[in-house]
Amino acid sequence: MSTPLATAPAAAPAPAEGQENRSAVRALLRLWPYVRPVRSRLIVAACIAIVASCMGLVIPLVLKWMVDGPVADRDTAGVWLGALVLLLLGVAEALLFGLRRWLVARPLSRVEAEMRADLYRHLQRLPIAFHDRWASGQLLSRATTDLMLLRMFLAFPLTFLLVNGVTILVGVIIMLIQDWTLGLVILGPVLPLIVCCALFEKRYARVARLAQDQVGDLTTLVEESVLGIRIVKGFGRHRSQARAFREMARTLRGTELRKARLLAMIWGVITALPEIAIGAALVVGVVQVSDGALSAGTLVAFLSTALALRWPVESIGFLLAMSQEAATATERYFEVMDAAPESSERHREVSDAAPESPERHREVSDAARKPPERHREASDAARKPPERDREVSDGAPDSSSVPDDRGAGRPATGVRGLAFQDVTFRYPDAPPDAPPVLDRVDLHIRPGESLALVGATGSGKTTLTALVPRLHEVTGGRITLDGVDITAMPREELRAAVAVAFEEPTLFSATVGENVLMGAGGDTGTAPADLNRALGVAQAEFAHALPQGTDTEVGEQGLSLSGGQRQRLALARAVVGRPRFLVLDDPLSALDVHTEAAVEAALRQVLADTTALIVAHRPSTVLLADRVALLSGGRITAVGTHQELLRTNAEYAHLMSGVDTGEPAADRTESRKDGER
Repeated sequence: MSTPLATAPAAAPAPAEGQENRSAVRALLRLWPYVRPVRSRLIVAACIAIVASCMGLVIPLVLKWMVDGPVADRDTAGVWLGALVLLLLGVAEALLFGLRRWLVARPLSRVEAEMRADLYRHLQRLPIAFHDRWASGQLLSRATTDLMLLRMFLAFPLTFLLVNGVTILVGVIIMLIQDWTLGLVILGPVLPLIVCCALFEKRYARVARLAQDQVGDLTTLVEESVLGIRIVKGFGRHRSQARAFREMARTLRGTELRKARLLAMIWGVITALPEIAIGAALVVGVVQVSDGALSAGTLVAFLSTALALRWPVESIGFLLAMSQEAATATERYFEVMDAAPESSERHREVSDAAPESPERHREVSDAARKPPERHREASDAARKPPERDREVSDGAPDSSSVPDDRGAGRPATGVRGLAFQDVTFRYPDAPPDAPPVLDRVDLHIRPGESLALVGATGSGKTTLTALVPRLHEVTGGRITLDGVDITAMPREELRAAVAVAFEEPTLFSATVGENVLMGAGGDTGTAPADLNRALGVAQAEFAHALPQGTDTEVGEQGLSLSGGQRQRLALARAVVGRPRFLVLDDPLSALDVHTEAAVEAALRQVLADTTALIVAHRPSTVLLADRVALLSGGRITAVGTHQELLRTNAEYAHLMSGVDTGEPAADRTESRKDGER
């Protein structure tokens, strides 16, 4: 693994854009749908906190009564009574704050859990193109760090912004009632504080967003290093990885220090200005007491009230900082949630354009739900014998296709099997002037037939196979299964009918059996029989020899197994559900020659009962198929049997043999015949 991510990936789409016009309040209001179910408890908790905070403002009034009353009159009993009242007020305040915390703990943990579940559910519904653009660490940080910040904001800053605001308002009113001149002295720093807080909010928001994006980058680096630990160690790159991590961690540390400096500055201003105002009020108050214009008890109560408001005022900076971080976390969360999932708009358009499709789809689905024996009979009846295939390849027109100028068969409307009709595809983020990856592809695979897809690296084979289960959406044209446009089918039904085995096998941190049975939709009703059959087809009986057999945990990414073992389990997962359509993307590339031969022999039995599209790079895999299609430059340039294409197509012969004579295959054939003569 070479130099890892050094900058924020494309996953965080332009986080700095619009920062000047962003509104923390508008961002936080998007949390309302999650907060609404628990709003009653949050409102009650806020009211309790307000009552508890206002109790603290009663204490200065009790002190005023004690100083001007029992203390001035030397009434010992009155002093003890006042002390008892102060004690009760303090205990009641503490109990009320504890009750507030108890009220919000459970509902807010539920809010966090629901948001995390919604995020995960949404991630499963997002198209492959989204996951191709986003770094996994960025998604992980949104599901963990950002949601933790939101829970902390809802539990503390959200409540205390309201509570402290009410407390400050009530305290100022009390001070103005006691002496309005001293109250005006205390209110002197209000305007400078408002200006400072506004400037702080803008600057802190930008730094908070940068820090959270850098946390996502760091998470991505750690995840990639752990998953690619074999590459890191194999190439001796641990020092460069550690150096990259240190650099990114140092960058994040610098950003966090910028946050700390901003917070220290605002906290210093918020602390200093009120303290200066209190000192000025003390001087003015002492002068008034000495002149007899103010009682000592009133001055004590006034100063006690001002001191009681120190924490609500000083906490403004801290609460604003947490609110900005929560607003940033909310924006990052909804950046993912706002991404368009795999929608059904195209499905509705197709249905409106062809109202007969749903009925046709249901008829086909009902017909497809045959028992295996009948399915095999139907497949055998539908399959054309080799002689017929050769006739079609030699030029005789097929009733199910119409030859076009590119040499491939253009399927007729409503044709059964798997058909690509004028299919064009380009990636969503490709430049407008870039050529499409696939350009007007026409291909027809008859029911019960297997077709090998051959092409040079980068010709679009994997992209074409990804279009069948709608991992990507076609840009133009259409793909049909038994005459039904796949965009008119519910995705769940489509993916239940089409099984896929990818070139890069992916296993999950689960047992061998659970990984394989994912291909059967997790249905364990006939799990033992299906599992054993699939393992037999994929020549994966090694699973029974594992420590706990098929109940053995394979570990993260299945890295406890060899590449060939993982590939065989992925193949078993594809065939375990007896799919109607099978898409295999070079499924045998990691197997040795003997294992490959055994798997191919078993696969032939499976392919007899299904319609299959097989990406192939080796002649042995090509020979599994009834016919071969050559994909070149994003187009199907030739279709025929393996032997036919070897004789008539130079590009195909070169791909299969690796020999380039510089002359067309037909010319080489004629030269060979002349030599023989």
